[in-house]
Amino acid sequence: MATVAEHVDKKPRLDLAGSLDQLAKAQAWLSAEPDADIRTEIEALIAGDQKELTARFSGQLEFGTAGLRAEIGAGPMRMNRLTVRQAAAGLVDHLLCASCDVKKRGLIIGYDMRRKSDAFAWDTARVAAKRGVKAMILPQPLPTPVLAWNITRSNAAGGVMVTASHNPPADNGYKVYLESGSQIVPPHDAQISAAIRRLNATEIELSDENDSLITVLGNDAWDEYISWVPSVRLQPHVAGVKIAYTAMHGVGGRSIERAFQQAGFEAPLSVSEQQAPDGSFPTVSFPNPEEPGAMDLVVALGKSSGAKVALANDPDADRLAVAVPFRDGSWHRLAGDQIGWLLADYILQHTSGDDRLVVTTVVSSGLLCKMAAAHKVAFSECFTGFKWMAHAALQWSDKRLVFAYEQAIGYLVAGRPLDKDGISAAVLFAEMVGSLAAKGLTVEDRLNELADKYGKHVVAETSVKMDPAAGTAAVSRLRASPPTEIAGMKVVAVKDFPEANLLRLWLNEEGGKGVRIQIRPSGTEPKVKVYGEAVDADPASALQAAAALLKS
Repeated sequence: MATVAEHVDKKPRLDLAGSLDQLAKAQAWLSAEPDADIRTEIEALIAGDQKELTARFSGQLEFGTAGLRAEIGAGPMRMNRLTVRQAAAGLVDHLLCASCDVKKRGLIIGYDMRRKSDAFAWDTARVAAKRGVKAMILPQPLPTPVLAWNITRSNAAGGVMVTASHNPPADNGYKVYLESGSQIVPPHDAQISAAIRRLNATEIELSDENDSLITVLGNDAWDEYISWVPSVRLQPHVAGVKIAYTAMHGVGGRSIERAFQQAGFEAPLSVSEQQAPDGSFPTVSFPNPEEPGAMDLVVALGKSSGAKVALANDPDADRLAVAVPFRDGSWHRLAGDQIGWLLADYILQHTSGDDRLVVTTVVSSGLLCKMAAAHKVAFSECFTGFKWMAHAALQWSDKRLVFAYEQAIGYLVAGRPLDKDGISAAVLFAEMVGSLAAKGLTVEDRLNELADKYGKHVVAETSVKMDPAAGTAAVSRLRASPPTEIAGMKVVAVKDFPEANLLRLWLNEEGGKGVRIQIRPSGTEPKVKVYGEAVDADPASALQAAAALLKS
């Protein structure tokens, strides 16, 4: 099999991480930058504040299991066409080393509606083609699940999705997928990162746009995914209910309409102001359905229309948020764990077999474990992120994955692809609501029934803004010297998950009626997250006390 050295550029090149000063690096990037707006930005940096110039050109975006994600701008510390070309070349070099048939199987590339997403997608295809690898581009901006699903559909060697998901409007990102349709896990991230660092971003060669190795896929890539979605239904006879929906200015809107109609439901009532893809996100400052106020318009539509439920996708439609009316007339946005409990309960009721497997993460609620035991199915708890749930599912080769979820509103309601899917999850959630309605029940009723059966699990989450280094140091300090008491409750057990950089503390009792507190630095934002869970009690006081420990 080939070595990386056989696939990297052979041209003599500048050592951008070494001998050149920041000004010379900036001038090299200015000469290579293809976009006028970014060239103008580099020119302003060269002429302006040297501190900002140094900040932009003294390092390089770190490629990790989440790929790349950053604000669009000039230099190696921002997302731009040169950083994307370098990442694409490193990825392709890695794939060429890892497999003998990469050139034949090729790479599938998807993109959303954010600024420069289409250009990043085309640059990725041209980099791949120049290295002799077939590149297949989705026909238009489409949801991330369409990309992941098509990797296994076409037996591609891997995939790239250009999206920053629910990040602020100024950002863009670059997700990398394996042949299983799942995102990368170690050691792939480190190997790809090493391959990227061997390359000079200003010298990556591109093929012509009309290279025979580049194919723009037809709409069948989208159509076949939409035709597959109804297969996740468990009671196809269940009638639909009135549903309000928002695409949050992302690419999910048309796919949701088509998927619901294909599944035998009426298309949801959509928030017109947020239906069309728009990377400027004009009605929300932070296009994350979990953010306070982000679902206000869809909840208002739900109230005015008499809908049974309001659904929201994040901009790339791989996540699903839900709000429901309670019997007192108020509307409530469900926590990610609550959505997970409802879907798990419904799936476990309407599937069978002792080969079933459910998976969740260490920061998600412990209730799924109780449900799995009650239904006598296998349960796996893994590190944070869907990439790890996919990895766990692949390790259980004798089991059949029927459900996976993470509390950050990510759900997988089928065995394929091995990544979260906000489209198919929305269809199954709609069926579940319809099934409850046919019995005269509501989502609130079912949550109360689950509380009666398993105990009322109360989950809460907060975060402390800290730069990444300080956040990691704060968690390390607690790990080295755990508290003996939090909010007047004795710490009875401490468990460390070093691979996930997560510390778990049990208060009063381990399991049972104990309060579980978990602390970890965010992998994508400058904050430390604190998660609390209690049964038949409120973890809020312990949560706030634990957060305060990070600042002391």
